[in-house]
Amino acid sequence: MRCGRDIKVTAISAIDRSKNRGVDLSKFTWHNNPISLASDDSVDVVAELIGGENGAAKDLVEAAISNGKHVVTANKALIAHHGTRLAKSAEAANVTIAFEAAVAGGIPIVKAMREGLAANTISEVYGILNGTSNYILSEMRQTKKEFDVVLNQAQELGYAEADPAFDVDGVDAAHKLAILTSLAFGCELNFDAVHVEGIRHISPLDIEFANDLGYRIKLLGIARQTENGIEQRVHPCMVPLNTPLAHIEDVFNAVVVNGDFVDSTMYEGRGAGEGPTASAVVADFIDIARGRMPNTFAMPAHKLSKMLVAPISSHVGSYYVRFMVADKPGVFATISSALNDYNVSMEAVLQRGRSENKAVPVVLTTHEVDEASMIATLDAIKENDAVMEPPRLIRIEPFN
Repeated sequence: MRCGRDIKVTAISAIDRSKNRGVDLSKFTWHNNPISLASDDSVDVVAELIGGENGAAKDLVEAAISNGKHVVTANKALIAHHGTRLAKSAEAANVTIAFEAAVAGGIPIVKAMREGLAANTISEVYGILNGTSNYILSEMRQTKKEFDVVLNQAQELGYAEADPAFDVDGVDAAHKLAILTSLAFGCELNFDAVHVEGIRHISPLDIEFANDLGYRIKLLGIARQTENGIEQRVHPCMVPLNTPLAHIEDVFNAVVVNGDFVDSTMYEGRGAGEGPTASAVVADFIDIARGRMPNTFAMPAHKLSKMLVAPISSHVGSYYVRFMVADKPGVFATISSALNDYNVSMEAVLQRGRSENKAVPVVLTTHEVDEASMIATLDAIKENDAVMEPPRLIRIEPFN
């Protein structure tokens, strides 16, 4: 082995003992209860691959730590919700929690941030953290099909679960972002502080307008140090076509980290699947076998700071907004008046087609403005009878 020592599977626990896994499991000790595996004297490291923030997964990890076992996990929900407390327990027990597989699949982003970029003060980490959503948006752009059609296609291909909510509503990406935030800024995890939006409201029309304006729509997770505190947000973004992130397609993930010495570094690869997950899990085993057991979140857990949270209302940026309006005189004057009332400055306006009987799209992009003013503007505009649908807002990220 590359670690210079043998790594042996000694015990296993799973719900279905009879399932054919392509490997002869008869020579290993079988535990019907995963908690008993944590006290097995033949076990040095427990791999938790159950999933879920609570229940058996949490119980197993807690039992492993209390029994002096190292833990390897791919469970981003568990780490996002309980990571700080578990890290403190693990460090007190002189064991480690390794979780490379929990974020961005086979991309070694945890190791890169915790070790390779340790000399840097990180100002920002962002990226495409969910392959299912990236596949859907890529396919919608290429085929011009509606969201629901492409989602069904993704489910048939195995890219999306029967219940796709965690992926398409941004929760999966938010779990990963909360972990990256702690690694980047040395703060305790705070999943509840992540602003989360999904992609259900994105339409082929928005994707077409984005292309006309020089953008691609991507579901991004963004953690950024600002004068108001740390922003943590997951939502669709307009990404400029001249940036590498705009061209990450299909089920691939990509993470960008900005540090004071390295400037901008980008990491790309498959974000999910058996192969990438296994690669990351085994890499963690190898590190432990080598005796490499860094602090869970790059510094001792008791030294992680409380996060100063920057609320989404304080975000300052540019926006894409699409209105579906009745084609009649005075509509644009209403929009312009509301923009003026809240000091929102337009950068560009696009309008297509005319129809006396149907709603027509009006798209505008804004100069930088705080989010609170932008939301107040849209609330005022949507009260007008000529606005046929709720306005669609997508934040623009220049990534200068």
